[in-house]
Amino acid sequence: MTTCYNVPNLMPFELAKSTLLSNIKRITETESILIQNADNRILAEVITSPLNVPAFNNSAMDGYAIRDDALSDKNVTSPPFTQFKLVGTSLAGTPFKGELNNGECIRIMTGAVVPQSANSVVMQENVDANSDVLITLLHPAKLHSNIRIAGEDILQGHTLFNAGHKLNAIDIGLLSSLGLTTVNVYRKLKVAVFSTGDELKMPGETLQQGDIYESNSQVLVAMLQRLNVDVISLGIIEDDRKAIADAFINADKLADVVITSGGVSVGDADYTKDVLNDIGDIGFWKVAIKPGKPFAFGTLPNSVFFGLPGNPVSAVVTFHQLAVPALRYMSGGNQIPSIKLNAVTTHSIKKKAGRMDFQRGIMAVNPKGDLQVTPLSAQGSGILSSISRANCYIILAQDNQGHQAGETVSIELFDSILS
Repeated sequence: MTTCYNVPNLMPFELAKSTLLSNIKRITETESILIQNADNRILAEVITSPLNVPAFNNSAMDGYAIRDDALSDKNVTSPPFTQFKLVGTSLAGTPFKGELNNGECIRIMTGAVVPQSANSVVMQENVDANSDVLITLLHPAKLHSNIRIAGEDILQGHTLFNAGHKLNAIDIGLLSSLGLTTVNVYRKLKVAVFSTGDELKMPGETLQQGDIYESNSQVLVAMLQRLNVDVISLGIIEDDRKAIADAFINADKLADVVITSGGVSVGDADYTKDVLNDIGDIGFWKVAIKPGKPFAFGTLPNSVFFGLPGNPVSAVVTFHQLAVPALRYMSGGNQIPSIKLNAVTTHSIKKKAGRMDFQRGIMAVNPKGDLQVTPLSAQGSGILSSISRANCYIILAQDNQGHQAGETVSIELFDSILS
């Protein structure tokens, strides 16, 4: 990759994202795990159904399975039966043995096998069953009513999931309904995280003048856990070139991805870029987005590197918009499209042309039923509460110069990584 961190022009957001994705590789190692442990894991195989679900025609109701040829044979001139001879019972797990003749029925329970000779199930509320040998219909029967057909949920041989699918709780239920006990998934991605800065202190420590509590790594670890990766937290690294170099070398040995917060700006003590130039390769640095201009991407001998800005909101936005799609790809998963909508802004929005802006807003439905969005008044890159209070981004294109109240803007709803 061409080193371009010293180019004064900013890389457009979409170009940065595509460049990043084209310079990373998916993991290939897989493992077989029990399906009860497969929630949030990414499939490494195609799952096809070995059987029909349901495996047999079964009743959707407690009632009576009947055979009435007049319901299916258009040439029959006689009217449908109103009374049926009761000849047996079908229970869940204990099916009726035999065939029904025209005008016969069996008592049947929900989930029980419907005989092939039956062509309708009448719910028990629509039957007068005072006799032990005859039932009387209170309403006309309908062909195939209340019968779940074999394979109507899943057909044998049908592809249920492709490789790259991220499993959830319902998927696990589907796998169980196929009789599967294990699945092949990609191993979890290993991600090392650390922050740089002499002024940073961990929560619980005593602050000296000029110190601040470090929050970025706490936020990043929590967001990474929602991606279900193995997180290696290396804490806070002092603003010392050797210490930072040692941290990178150690992280590169331990992880597939190294994520840092801070140290990619232009200060005299920001050594991250220099260290990366020595031991790795910086793909790009500085992206035309706000917040988050000083975002860096590159490679180390054994891993991929994402350098996030030190300001909390900048770190969150760049991680969410650039690093998360990359991590999903590297994990073997499919990209998840963000939900973008149009909404009317309740207040004016200030912006200068030059950078794509991800402002924070609160989306709601107004009394008329229309979508509206209220931009938060505090949009500073250090105001983490703006992310906490918001439920969406207001996305403003690079050449956009703001909006007046009442105009339509593009919004992107926060996903499960942020919400």
